[in-house]
Parts: sequence; structure tokens; C-alpha cells
Amino acid sequence: MKNERGLMETDFDNLDLLNRGKVRDIYDAGDNLLIVASDRISAYDSVLGSPIPLKGNVLTALTLFWLDYLSDITPNHLITADPAEMGEEIQKHSDVLAGRSMLVKKAEVIPIECVIRGYLAGSGWREYQQNNEVCGIKLPEGLRQCEKLPEPIFTPATKAETGHDENISIEQAGDIIGMELAEELKERSLAIYKKASEYAATRGIILCDTKFEWGLCDGELTLIDEVLTPDSSRFWPADSYEPGRPQLSFDKQFVRDWLDESGWDHTPPGPALPDEVVEKTTQKYLKACELLTGKTPE
Repeated sequence: MKNERGLMETDFDNLDLLNRGKVRDIYDAGDNLLIVASDRISAYDSVLGSPIPLKGNVLTALTLFWLDYLSDITPNHLITADPAEMGEEIQKHSDVLAGRSMLVKKAEVIPIECVIRGYLAGSGWREYQQNNEVCGIKLPEGLRQCEKLPEPIFTPATKAETGHDENISIEQAGDIIGMELAEELKERSLAIYKKASEYAATRGIILCDTKFEWGLCDGELTLIDEVLTPDSSRFWPADSYEPGRPQLSFDKQFVRDWLDESGWDHTPPGPALPDEVVEKTTQKYLKACELLTGKTPE
């Protein structure tokens, strides 16, 4: 069904909706959760007024690919992505759920965004310009916008219910969740970034930065939510990369750029997007998925 702004929302009368996020709808499935990736797109903390066709399928396909590829580094919360294996009540909605849903274990979510930066872009670049630091990490002087860092860095952020997440130091993260857990998250997140970025490079993609979500499943540190998608990462085509300027990308930076030029003041609700911006964004997401997985969602 569509909401008052014409954006598609899943609504199942036999399933309990626990949370409707900017992009995902989460349902209670007894001992587990059903996560449904919509085609909604958000920017500057607002859901925009136009869906991006096939976006939910791309987010799901990429997450499934990466969860499998990274399974030797960390356990994850995935049970199945096949609606036929999700139980009778969920199977009734297979036509809607196919290709954009995951049945996952319930987890105690750790309230820290685990951001890994391999290049100097976004909020990291803005912070670096002020004091040559990012989240309390001192970096060499004279780095250019989008330049590769000497080594990837762990730059955690708080998880804000509303408004912007706030970049913090690992010491501040330790104050929130305990230093031992913060250090473990750093080590695990860096290992994932290293393996993923090395793979992406073989596919002609630079993984600039990304963020991971973690939780505890029966006390075990577990990778949860979306993983290494165009919503949670910056993907740059390697053949056009040049430090010292903004980069072409396979992520939603294209949408942010249009919004910046549109005159919108970043006050919710987000505006609708022109048809050509919607189409180009769909193509960017599909291209990222094709390059990384060898497949294109339908």
C-alpha cells in the first residue's frame, strides 16, 4: 500500500509491525524478525518524496552477498531470504517479499555506528579541514579531499533516533558500551572492511567508507542489518578516481548533490525527485550490484 505521500509501505494485517524506519520495515516473527527493504530513499535525515525502483532488491541482494562472503570473519543474523522458508504467515505475502526481505535472529543492538574510512570524504573531510583529525585520530597534514588514508581508520558514531548521528572517538564509544567491546568492534569492523575493499578493487570499485551495525545474539557479537550497500557505503569507480575533488559514485551521493542544488533547506519532509534523477539513481544502484555480485536484481 502507499502512504499519503505516495510512497510504498508494506502493511500486513497478520504480522506485527515493530518499526518503520526511513528505508526498512521490521516485523515481529516470534523468535525472529522479518526485515523488509523498501524502495524509499532518505537523505539529510529525511525520507524523500520519490521511491527508487528496485532499490530494496539491490540492498537485499548486496547484503546477502556480503554476509556470505564475510562469514569466515564474523557470524551474522541471517536465517533465510526465501519467503517459502519463513513460515506460513509470512509465506502469504511472498509476492511482495520476494527479493527484498530477510528473516533474521533477534539481537540486542549495540548503540554505536561502526564507521570505517579508507579515504577522506564526507564528514571526515569536513572535520579534517578544521584540525587535521577525524574522531580524535590525528592524520598527516596536507591530505586532499577523497585522498586515500595511510591506513583505514575506525570512526564510530552515536546512533541518533532523530537528527544526525554524531562522530565520536573510540574512547567516547568505550564510555557508552565499555572499552573492551569498543576495541572488539574496531578490530572486527576493520577486518571486514579490509576483505571487502580488496574484493571490490578486483571489480573496479573503490570502497571509500562504510558503516556496520552490530548486535549480540545469545551473547555472541553478530553482524546485523544491511551490509556494504549503496545506502551505507561510498562506492567509487576506480577508473575515474582522482584525489582533490568529489568523485563519481555508485551510491546516493548523486541524490544529495541534486538536493544541494535544488534549494531545499533540508527541513522535512524531503522533496520529490525529478524522473531523470530517480532513473539515474536506480541505474547507479543496479550497476553497483552488478559489478560486485555479477547479478542484477529483477
